[in-house]
Amino acid sequence: MLPPTLQPIPPAALLAACRRLLRPLVRLMMCRGITFPVLTDVLRRLFVDVAITDILTQPKARTDSRISLLTGIHRKDIRRFREMLPDSTAAPEVVTIASQIVARWLGSAPFVDEVGQPRALPRVAERGAAGASFDALVSSVTSDIRSRAVLEDWLSQGLVRLAEPDCVVLNADAFIPRPGGTEQLFYFARNLHDHVAAAVANVGAEDDAPFLDRSVHYDALTAEQARELEAFARDAAVRVLLDVNRKALALVEAAKIPDGAPLHRFNFGVFVFGERNAPAPAPSCPVNGGA
Repeated sequence: MLPPTLQPIPPAALLAACRRLLRPLVRLMMCRGITFPVLTDVLRRLFVDVAITDILTQPKARTDSRISLLTGIHRKDIRRFREMLPDSTAAPEVVTIASQIVARWLGSAPFVDEVGQPRALPRVAERGAAGASFDALVSSVTSDIRSRAVLEDWLSQGLVRLAEPDCVVLNADAFIPRPGGTEQLFYFARNLHDHVAAAVANVGAEDDAPFLDRSVHYDALTAEQARELEAFARDAAVRVLLDVNRKALALVEAAKIPDGAPLHRFNFGVFVFGERNAPAPAPSCPVNGGA
């Protein structure tokens, strides 16, 4: 049985919303050669997994018959899916290391200047000298990867550049994962999942919406107005993301987490989207004649 808070939602309205939600994902899959039969098998497995982990919270209720009744999936397929290993949702190491290094560079002393901007860092600190360096930055996050390897990788991606005298400068605007790469697909899945999860929680909430999910939208703009708004929104988004990052780093560095304490995950994101409006349908004309 579905959670009570989800029952009042009209199925037709929910399916219409899901069709709009899935449209860009279906377009992406078709353009990348993922056919409907492949997606169907993915959805079957996902329905079974959600039934087991999210809906049927009591272990005794997770029988093949109960799952089949809830999902509409044949028990033969359910047994097959039970034998499969769960999909991994862990972040690739390259994502976690790189994001931690950049987060510290953007928000933590001594790697930012007096106005909160990332400093140009000497590649290595002079012998016997204290202070910030790129080598110290990488070492503050990981001891498993040499700073030289990180620097060479980031230089090849255009994330940093070298300046005289032997300083590393962060190109913060370029810190965007490579299109189609492992890093981009990880953030693609995580960020869309979290946004949809927040929206679903709000739709099913009995009282106040538990998560912030707001947007500013205008539908009748000129192309120039849309470009100007996008540029303004990008600048505003970067400022607030840096502020939240600095606050998060300050909280993490201010207190040590006790052993065994429950841990929580936080994700704050922004997006900008625009497209040309579809032309309005031509008004229909009545057929001449009649009774």
